[in-house]
Amino acid sequence: MDRTRLHSLLARESAEAERRNPRSREAYARADHLFGRVPMTWMNKTAGAFPRYLAGARGARITDVDGHEYIDFCLGDTGAMAGHSPAPVTEAADRRFAGLGGATAMLPTEDAEWVGAELTRRFGLARWSFALTATDANRWAIRLARAVTGRPKILVNSYSYHGSVDESLIVVGPDGRGTARPGNVGAPCDVTLTSRVAEFNDLEGLERELAHGDVAAVLMEPALTNIGIVLPEPGYLAGVRELTRRHGTLLINDETHTFSAGPGGCTAAWDLEPDLLTIGKAIGGGIPAGAYGLSADLAERLLGRADLDLVDMGGVGGTLAGNALSVAAMRATLEQVLTDEAFAHMTKLSERFEAGVVAGVEAHRLPWSVSRLGARTEYRFTSPAPRTGTESAAAADPELEDFLHLYLANRGILLTPFHNMALMCPDTTEQDVDTHTEVFAAALSELAG
Repeated sequence: MDRTRLHSLLARESAEAERRNPRSREAYARADHLFGRVPMTWMNKTAGAFPRYLAGARGARITDVDGHEYIDFCLGDTGAMAGHSPAPVTEAADRRFAGLGGATAMLPTEDAEWVGAELTRRFGLARWSFALTATDANRWAIRLARAVTGRPKILVNSYSYHGSVDESLIVVGPDGRGTARPGNVGAPCDVTLTSRVAEFNDLEGLERELAHGDVAAVLMEPALTNIGIVLPEPGYLAGVRELTRRHGTLLINDETHTFSAGPGGCTAAWDLEPDLLTIGKAIGGGIPAGAYGLSADLAERLLGRADLDLVDMGGVGGTLAGNALSVAAMRATLEQVLTDEAFAHMTKLSERFEAGVVAGVEAHRLPWSVSRLGARTEYRFTSPAPRTGTESAAAADPELEDFLHLYLANRGILLTPFHNMALMCPDTTEQDVDTHTEVFAAALSELAG
């Protein structure tokens, strides 16, 4: 690729973004009392000099404060997989909060059992408890795994994503050993004291680490997502399950992003059998919610332990966890929005999106790859597609990524700012997908010169 041309195009699109968005630029400049000038510092991970500021959103559309409307394929990096403010969730939240009243009464609601039963139908885990984020669900699952096994360490895949869980911020270093993920903020201790790591799709490496006999649980995404989609090779996930059972290690599937694979995530789509499962973001339809499920056997083992205070100690709860508002939103989302039929529609659109990206890449003979996981599609600047998280991280090209994101945004299309991910929601249309195909092809033509 002609990097000089890329730099010129990137500068042009950056200048155009500043010209088009004066109110967002001014709002960012005035935000002196916010750490990093944004409500959360990750909002600075956006192409250009400042983020666009939200005015409103509905379905698959976002409007910014400068009056521009966007086709939204970011969808809150999965948090809005149900679409923005879906009517059933809006109505359920209004009924709970304004109609019936009360969100944090520290009392259960009947909606919770419905949600638990539906999660069991979808994912197969028999018992459920709720959190406000998938990060918390993962933290609590880890604590339960340590409690029941008596083992201290957690194993994750290099460059997997499990939120800000301390134990997960470990990668495979150049020497093949575990090391802290670069940039980790304020680690409480050397991560190798709490964690082990193996590359995704590497059963030999996994077995080597499990052989130490100190791993309570393998916490994994059935397919890597936040480093770009990395799909499991044939036999890999079955091998993980066999090895964890052989070594007395629990298996936790984090389906927060891989929920895009279908109504029951990868666990149902690929007939997986985890001991625990965690999920968050999308299941609340935009209202903070998370959940973790346990097998019937594991739940009985934990509840039968007289030495474990599962009521008041140990980080397995929070005052707002399981609150009536979040539970009502989860019920509305699962019952009326992210239905089996909706997933079929979303997956078909994702196939169409994938075909459009592949056509553009092939037209210019680019050495890129495209991967899809149900309703989610992603492209990487390498071919063949990466088979590990480390390979996917090495394929990053921040300048090229920023150009494509700015080019699309300046023409009314948003991708996830962290990577080249496009997600479909129930309100996404074929025309939305075809618009992206057209604009993406134009961006590649400009790069080609």
